[in-house]
Amino acid sequence: MTDHPLHFDGLIEVGRRIQSRELSAVEVTRTMLERIDSVDTTLNSFVTVMADSALEQAAQADRDLAAGIHKGPLQGVPVAVKDLLWTAGTRTTHGMPLHRDHVPRETASVVTRLDQAGAVLLGKLQQTEGAFADHHPDITPPTNPWGEALWSGASSSGSGVATAAGLCFGSLGTDTGGSIRFPSAANGVTGLKPSWGRVSRHGAFELAASMDHIGPIARSAADAGALLGVIAGADERDPTAVPLAVPDYLAGMTRGLKGLRIGLDPHWAIEAVDNETRGVLEQVVSTLGQLGAVIEEIDFPDTQQAVFDWAPLCGVETAVAHAETFPSQREAYGPGLAGLIDLGRAQSAMDHQQRLLRRAEFKGRVDRLLASIDLLIAPVTAYAAPSMAFMEKFGEDEALFSGMLRYTCPFDLSGHPTITLPAGFSQQGGPIAFQFIAPMFNEAMLVRAGWAFQQVTDWHRRHPEL
Repeated sequence: MTDHPLHFDGLIEVGRRIQSRELSAVEVTRTMLERIDSVDTTLNSFVTVMADSALEQAAQADRDLAAGIHKGPLQGVPVAVKDLLWTAGTRTTHGMPLHRDHVPRETASVVTRLDQAGAVLLGKLQQTEGAFADHHPDITPPTNPWGEALWSGASSSGSGVATAAGLCFGSLGTDTGGSIRFPSAANGVTGLKPSWGRVSRHGAFELAASMDHIGPIARSAADAGALLGVIAGADERDPTAVPLAVPDYLAGMTRGLKGLRIGLDPHWAIEAVDNETRGVLEQVVSTLGQLGAVIEEIDFPDTQQAVFDWAPLCGVETAVAHAETFPSQREAYGPGLAGLIDLGRAQSAMDHQQRLLRRAEFKGRVDRLLASIDLLIAPVTAYAAPSMAFMEKFGEDEALFSGMLRYTCPFDLSGHPTITLPAGFSQQGGPIAFQFIAPMFNEAMLVRAGWAFQQVTDWHRRHPEL
């Protein structure tokens, strides 16, 4: 038995209880739907609750288990997905009032894979407009369960809030500039951004196709690994999904950190952040050393140019994604997303090509560095637990803008995988996190490192009082 409410069980933990038939999937799903009804009225994390189909999926999971049909760790477990992942017959709004009545005819590959694994889909989660930085002015943003004055993250805001608040046992988000990592850090949960190409993007509404990553948000590294193991892999409907074998991310995660070389750039990762973030990072480094990791001082490539190249590169791709509705329906767009598309449409071919060349060079430098170490450690942002008031002004200040993005968008430009792990709290009670970055397609190392850290810390086991 557990010493906390059912809704705060880990994904693997509740899955074992369902699959051993200690609990029924229907019983767990009803519990979660009741909690959504009672709690999400103030948190606003769900756009659409799919109660009827969820109960049908749960009943099928119970029937399969009774018949001895076992499909893996997600079988019977209620999860939810970001509302830019298409679900045939159920509306998918992309965080845009313009698409409030959009009902896809097909289902995203990752959602299909969740279904094939026996997971129960509770519904669709809120996000910023078109997965960019801001929620549309007509949409109420999700509320951070640790405090209504705290930022809930972007763009997978609902995914972070719902997972932290015990409204699902795990969720899917997307990351183009930090959109799995920001809400994971802000809400005190674990987020895994896979390598670009590890997970099919078929059936996901684009922000910027060459930088969009789909990945899990969960309460632990192990739970994130279980989710990734289901959604990863080649897909004939997405030729950019690489045909590499998908590891069993749970099989090798208990190997520990002894002897692993973890790179740390003190100037970039420690000195260039605020005091609370610095204190957390220093404690994390100490913990990793106690676990037997070898901390190696490295010189990480300069990220300043990458940060400032990211927005125009993203803008060009976003303009392509919205060509059917922008500028023809500009009045339906909020100022943030419209501004990004305007930026993209204003770029010259010459400037765009120069940025592409810089992007390729930056990726090469990161590849070379990561070939010499096992992992890289970095903050998620330079600022501990940003408030809503802080986020309202950061876009107007170049230094604040750089501090928010220097640890996230460079790894969307390069495509490298990262895992975000909770590691402390600010004086105001907001979660603080850090991230590991691994070589391309070595998500198994991220799960392993995250698991080891979470065996000796309890930050991921702390939950908001709701």
